[in-house]
Amino acid sequence: MTATTTTPAATPAQVATLDRVDSWWRAANYLAAGQIYLRDNPLLRRPLRPSDIKARLLGHWGTVPGITLTHAHLTRAVMATGRRVLMVTGPGHGAAALTAAAWLEGTYSEHHPEVGQDLAGLTALFRQFSAPGGVPSHASPHVPGSIHEGGELGYSLAHATGAALDNPGLVVACVIGDGEAETGPLATSWHATRFLNPATDGAVLPVLHLNGYKIANPTLFGRMRPEELRAVLSGFGWRPVEVGGHDPAEVHRAYADAVDDCLADLADLAEHPDQRPRPALVLRTPKGWTGPSLVDGERVEGTWRAHQVPLARVREDPQHLAQLEAWLRSYRPEELFDDDGAPIPLVGCWRPRDELRISANPLAHGGIGTDLRRPDPVEHAVAVPTPGTGTAEATRVLGGYLREAMALNAEHHNLLYFSPDEHASNRLDAVFEVTGRRWTLPTHPDDEHLSPTGRVLEVLSEHLCQGWLEGYLLTGRHGLLSTYEAFAHVVDSMVAQHAKWLHTAAAVSWRRPVPSLNYLLTSHVWRQDHNGASHQDPGFVDHVLSKRPEVTRVYLPPDANTLLAVVDHCLGTRGLVNVVVAGKQPGLQYLDADSAAEHCAQGLGVWRWASTDTDGDTDVVLACAGDVPTQEALAAVDVLTDLVPDLRVRFVNVVDLARLARPGRHPHGIPDATYAEIFTDKPVVFAFHGYPWLVHQLTYDRPRHDDLHVHGFHDRGTTTTPFDMCVLNEIDRYHLALAALERVPRLGDRIGHLRQRLLDKLAEQHAHTLRTGEDLPEISGWRWSR
Repeated sequence: MTATTTTPAATPAQVATLDRVDSWWRAANYLAAGQIYLRDNPLLRRPLRPSDIKARLLGHWGTVPGITLTHAHLTRAVMATGRRVLMVTGPGHGAAALTAAAWLEGTYSEHHPEVGQDLAGLTALFRQFSAPGGVPSHASPHVPGSIHEGGELGYSLAHATGAALDNPGLVVACVIGDGEAETGPLATSWHATRFLNPATDGAVLPVLHLNGYKIANPTLFGRMRPEELRAVLSGFGWRPVEVGGHDPAEVHRAYADAVDDCLADLADLAEHPDQRPRPALVLRTPKGWTGPSLVDGERVEGTWRAHQVPLARVREDPQHLAQLEAWLRSYRPEELFDDDGAPIPLVGCWRPRDELRISANPLAHGGIGTDLRRPDPVEHAVAVPTPGTGTAEATRVLGGYLREAMALNAEHHNLLYFSPDEHASNRLDAVFEVTGRRWTLPTHPDDEHLSPTGRVLEVLSEHLCQGWLEGYLLTGRHGLLSTYEAFAHVVDSMVAQHAKWLHTAAAVSWRRPVPSLNYLLTSHVWRQDHNGASHQDPGFVDHVLSKRPEVTRVYLPPDANTLLAVVDHCLGTRGLVNVVVAGKQPGLQYLDADSAAEHCAQGLGVWRWASTDTDGDTDVVLACAGDVPTQEALAAVDVLTDLVPDLRVRFVNVVDLARLARPGRHPHGIPDATYAEIFTDKPVVFAFHGYPWLVHQLTYDRPRHDDLHVHGFHDRGTTTTPFDMCVLNEIDRYHLALAALERVPRLGDRIGHLRQRLLDKLAEQHAHTLRTGEDLPEISGWRWSR
């Protein structure tokens, strides 16, 4: 439908309701524009002066009128139907619209008492916006009702879908800017309707707001022919419901009908789950609607010039100041606010009750979900009678734990697993014994584990998997994202945005801490020898640890039991980004369940059973972090003991990477005294899972940092054998042993012979690999035997 469609004449009651909608909308637009411009004289009780204007004009006006219009009509519908609505706003720069709406609904003043519904509060509302010590111009955690900042475009529809999962009866209205609609993640997110089960999930109502322009260019969706856009949306399974126009009265009438049409359609979904397609609103309004039409002789409203601040020289240019005053007075604030600065009852009392207010939805403030019920890791542990002699697939062991976790929480519907088509590949398929993969499309006889109620969501898009998970977590539920290590970089900017949100939200007292964002990175660099260089990149941990230390954690468990302990811990945390890196291939096992739990709690420590310095002074320290580096470091101890039986080696394993930092740089850091006790005052040779400079960054200010020598990945990857991958990057046992020997002064006269013996072993291995395509049996079959 469009604004020009002929509709029956409105009844007097409908006219009165739409008049109230318009009054609320004008008030919200006035408040939004005031936040961008004013620091004083908030209700224009006298003519504007340059001193009333902020020194720095920061904000985005262009998208505001569409957001406030949508909020107003959703509010009207909530009051009529009692439906629960959560609103996700993709154009995050339009935060002034959301702040204005929350202030009118009263929730802003409830959560920020210093910004009351009076003249002083109105002044505070205006002054704090995009100002030092105030609130950002994005929809940050300070804004009641928001779970989506929109600092980076593309994730609103994925977040909305994640919020709808396991929330039956909820409508998540998602405003999508037409610039945002051009991004890859948003394009993929149109598949959302394929993964929502109306019987167990809420519904998503996309609102594609087409105002025609981005910052400086027209938008693709805005310039498409209407029939082309309808074809795009219908192909994704949506029924486009179109509204457009410039005259507010006509648009209000058409938009009310459109919203009612869509909500009625969504209300039928639970009874008719196979109903296709699902409704999607398409709203066409001018960019910067109701703002200045012309500025300095150039068109502004309806063009890219309305994107940010339509009148940029208000303090310096009297004509701009006059235009601003005329613009603000066009909303007739004297009709909307009383003498004390509060919204008049016609506006301020026009809102749903309590938590039905869109800005008061508790799901947006951390949710009301239950804590996760977690299995006992000991019950899933592998037996380790002797360290380093038996093998297991660490992630397969973890799969059993995750299966039980899913079963324990089945009645609460508060746990989901996400993966880009790799859940089984990553050896987590035990979960399919208790649930399936979410799938609502047709199935074929050869399909496996597909179910419309499945609690594993897989789609070949890291963006979409993370977006779903973030929306699920931000509304109070729990989850895990598993993916190949090298391709976690696809969501680098997403995790950065989420970490910033968590850090800011932690300081907002009325937000409940949300469950942590948990990554399991597997199919990692050291066992991607078969896929080659394209699958070899361990740098995601560098990226995560460069973010706020208050919320970021990285764990490198060396075996299955430590992996169980770490994941169990991570699933019990809130407000963090936890990254766990673990291999899926058969690997040696070192610690029994109790020892693993103790080691993970400490984060790092000396393995006495692998050390040869227990009865005297230490000559050198061999340290390691990661499963393959741990194996090679242990094998290096074996090599060193054969070469120099009296060499005293201390063996240190690191699980919690942040333990290497000082306490002032990361909350998990250990004091210098403890660090020195563990690493001694002797040279340290460190075998590291990732890029070696990360360890140096973490320890640069530690005592004796010059004696720390890190071996890690140097991007020397190819298709080769597992051990040859280690040799190429010099984290293999022979290079580690040589590095240790070269740093023991008392071996100076013997080092030449010792080096040659190690180089000979490397040459032997290399020749065997080229000849057979395999590692030497003494390498592939090595076990700890000391």
